[in-house]
Amino acid sequence: MADQKNLKRAKTVFNTIYIALDNKDWKYEKNEDDLVITLLVSGDDLPMGIIIAVDADRQLIRLLSPIPSKFTDELSYLGALACCHFTYKLADGSFDYNLTDGTVVFRITSTFIDSLISEELISYIIDTACSTIDEYNHHFEALAKGDMTLDELLQID
Repeated sequence: MADQKNLKRAKTVFNTIYIALDNKDWKYEKNEDDLVITLLVSGDDLPMGIIIAVDADRQLIRLLSPIPSKFTDELSYLGALACCHFTYKLADGSFDYNLTDGTVVFRITSTFIDSLISEELISYIIDTACSTIDEYNHHFEALAKGDMTLDELLQID
C-alpha cells in the first residue's frame, strides 16, 4: 500500500494525464479510486484500446494497449518472434507476448519518482503508443490469421 506522500504524488500525476487528454479533446473514462483511465482511439486500420494506470506504490505511469489479434498454439512462435522483432526497432515501449493465451499487449511506462510530470510527457507517451500500435497492429493481425510468413515478417523494417 502506498504511503500518503506517494499517493498524493500519484493523484497529481493522474490529474495531469486527464488534463492532457482534455486538452486534446479526447473522450475517456476515468476511475479516480483505482487511478486508471481508459480510452478508444481510431487508428488507420484498427481501433486501439488504451489503458493508462498510475501505480502509486511503484511511482509509475503504465500505458497498456491490447492488440486485438490472438495467436493459436500453432502460430504461437510467430507471435513471440513478432514481439521480439518489432520491439527491437522501438525507441520506447515494447510488445509483450502472453504464451498462455496467445495475446499481445503494447506497453510503455514512465516513472515519476522525484519527478514532475508534464502534459507534454503524457502527450509523448500517448502519441508514441498510438503511432507505434498503428504501425504494427495490422502485421500482428496478418500473422495471427496465417496471412504472413516468418520470412515476410523478417522483411518488415
